[in-house]
Amino acid sequence: MKVLVEQFLADLNDAKQLSPHTITNYRRQLTHLINQLQSDNIDSWTQLTGDDVKFWIANSKRQGLSNRSIALRLSALRSFCRYLLKRQLITLDPCVGISAPKQQKPLPKNINVDQVNQLLNANPEDPLEIRDLAMMELFYSSGLRLAELVALNLDDISHSEQLVKVLGKGNKERIVPVTKLALAKIEQWKKVRPELANAGEYGLFVSQLGRRISHRSVQVRIKQWAQQQHMNTTMHPHKLRHSFATHMLEGSRDLRAVQEMLGHADLSTTQVYTHLDFQHLATVYDQAHPRAKLKPKK
Repeated sequence: MKVLVEQFLADLNDAKQLSPHTITNYRRQLTHLINQLQSDNIDSWTQLTGDDVKFWIANSKRQGLSNRSIALRLSALRSFCRYLLKRQLITLDPCVGISAPKQQKPLPKNINVDQVNQLLNANPEDPLEIRDLAMMELFYSSGLRLAELVALNLDDISHSEQLVKVLGKGNKERIVPVTKLALAKIEQWKKVRPELANAGEYGLFVSQLGRRISHRSVQVRIKQWAQQQHMNTTMHPHKLRHSFATHMLEGSRDLRAVQEMLGHADLSTTQVYTHLDFQHLATVYDQAHPRAKLKPKK
């Protein structure tokens, strides 16, 4: 059973280019199911039934897993079962008719424009801090994902056209505008980059080791930067991406354009930012309308 899981994960890695985090999570969920099935003397995926899946979900609930975690667990199994069906290793999908628990979709957290200015208004002289500021400006300028920023090469930035070439999920390439301010910070970084970069390293952003910077290093550096700037919120790359999307939508009202810039395959993924926008409008309404705070007489 584990051999088929590993073959499935290898296929995901090679064909769909899923992130290492997703691959690790799928392996964890499917291994958990294998352990449960083997304790019930089930040693083949052909023996898996809908009742087994329901028991797994119910047992996960009893163990205290959140609805979101259970939904992710079921999603991993669904993908695996589609893989088995496609290769005719099973004849029926045991996940058919089984729904994930309902869950509230949390709205993405973002920071307001004043907080953005507080975070980014700096003139560092240290090469690492110059790099960090360039990364953050680019995150907020173009709404990049963490993996997309780390994967950037030196020739992916076009200063003359003010564009960045991004390789997104599923190896889909897109072109995104870059602000002049972000380009200026990137140019400043490029001037000091040779002090750190190893010979032949093409990654735009590099670490002290001279190699392409890691995901974890970017996360840590942004968190530390926000603390130094006395931000009252925890900062991470995705929060800058969310802030870009929210502020672009508030300013343009063009959902399709924001979808293209974020690299969302489905418009419904982008529509979550309309909820953020309406939430902001509701708050302004409640604070500003003369009769919004009046209570009706009984």
